[in-house]
Amino acid sequence: MARHGDVDHLKAGQAVAADSSTRTVERALALLSAVCTDGSISLSDAARVVDLSASTALRLLRTLEGSGFVTRDPGGNFRPGASVIQLGALALGQESLVSLCTPHMKRLVADTGESCYLSIPGAGDTGIYIAIVEGTRSVRHTSWVGRSIPLEGSAAGKVLTGGQNGRGYAIVRSGVEDDITAVAAPIVIGGRTVAALSIVVPSYRLDEAKAQTFGEELVKVADNLLVEPDGNHEVPQESMEKK
Repeated sequence: MARHGDVDHLKAGQAVAADSSTRTVERALALLSAVCTDGSISLSDAARVVDLSASTALRLLRTLEGSGFVTRDPGGNFRPGASVIQLGALALGQESLVSLCTPHMKRLVADTGESCYLSIPGAGDTGIYIAIVEGTRSVRHTSWVGRSIPLEGSAAGKVLTGGQNGRGYAIVRSGVEDDITAVAAPIVIGGRTVAALSIVVPSYRLDEAKAQTFGEELVKVADNLLVEPDGNHEVPQESMEKK
């Protein structure tokens, strides 16, 4: 049977371990906050901001990196990872994000006749379609909600990873599916890309000029989501189908 002194010593040891674990979590969260606040931060700057040694900061950042909460850019700086972006979207609430975007998606579909998707980063190198407003054409792209798409080779994936062209959108032909063209633009909140809006069209009825028009309109809608959250985004009076 353990003596009273041994029990007290055990409890004290458990309390110290709990305090140490709490401090580790606090430090990791402080580092994550520093990375998210800066957007791209070096190891030395991150350690300085949270008042840690470089070795301790690196150990914690590697743990965060392993969980997808931070990632490294080509220069070695730490940036927010996919897990942070996913949690950000969940913090907004997928339902809230869908509610925010749906009125705009309906206007895009009314204007183009084509299916419009909302997607967010998924696990690994994937994105996930979380909402659709189906097109009005008899031949149209039907719901892929809940399905994963590769970030590489898809229009939504391009803009989710910052691969849009200089005009702010991406056009991909036969990327995920043969004979399908997708046009996408990023939704950026607080300087972070949290989602993508895309129009998905059978390739035979989308020439380059119309694809560019779709891209320009997607950029306008995505840029104004938080400015006009009630869905009263102005769109051209003339249908884009006629352009």
